Amino acid sequence: MSASFPSTSAPLTVVGLGPGDTALCTPQALAALEAAELLVGYTRYIELIPQELRDRKRIMATGMRGEMQRCQHAIQAALDGVPTAVVSSGDAGIYGMAGLVLELLDAQDLLGRVPVEIVPGVPALAAAAALLGAPLMHDFAVISLSDLLTPWEVIERRLEHAAVGDFVIVLYNPRSTHRDWQLSRAVEIIAGHTGAGRPAGLVRQAYRPQQAVVVATLGEMPWHQADMLSIVVVGNSQTRMAGGKLLTPRGYLAKYQTGDASQRR
Repeated sequence: MSASFPSTSAPLTVVGLGPGDTALCTPQALAALEAAELLVGYTRYIELIPQELRDRKRIMATGMRGEMQRCQHAIQAALDGVPTAVVSSGDAGIYGMAGLVLELLDAQDLLGRVPVEIVPGVPALAAAAALLGAPLMHDFAVISLSDLLTPWEVIERRLEHAAVGDFVIVLYNPRSTHRDWQLSRAVEIIAGHTGAGRPAGLVRQAYRPQQAVVVATLGEMPWHQADMLSIVVVGNSQTRMAGGKLLTPRGYLAKYQTGDASQRR
């Protein structure tokens, strides 16, 4: 239970910046950034913030694997009375910094002292899906292939169950310089249940200048193009390619263009 005594801290906001284009950074997110005096985040994500806004703020940025340092710095800054925003790309609550900030506050018994707000952003999976067409119109599972924090055997088990369950499957963190085999193994697991002809999509750097979108089958996809700035979408048994897009029918045509009128409700 959170403490009931009044907060003496400045606000701490965790902000989802969206996929990278300023047009997809929500007004709520921009307002949160404006209200903060200190912006904290991974260097690549700080660079997604408009330059003119960054120029008016204090910045604390680190490289990869500096998450603990960044979040603790932000918490201390808020305790010291500095309105602070921790930024993530996409949505801060989907593989972002919202969870770690709350964990640290909870572990230090600070949830009652530091007023914290999570500001949602356009998630990477939604940006990728929009560029691919409409692949997420039915149930889907989201799995990160990064085994830095999750044992690989757990990831494999989740891939198996998602494929057996006929979910559309979204893969985050598919491939990096140091993790160059996990994606091929994931594709092998999925294709073992779906076949190599299953439609899939690969989106790199969605809504950024180097954006690339590929629609192909599991067996024909140029997987070597995938990296940490990519999202992979694998269709379910109903997903098909339509005009260069991925389409997973929700079932409207099957329901409303067949059968008698009594079934139309």
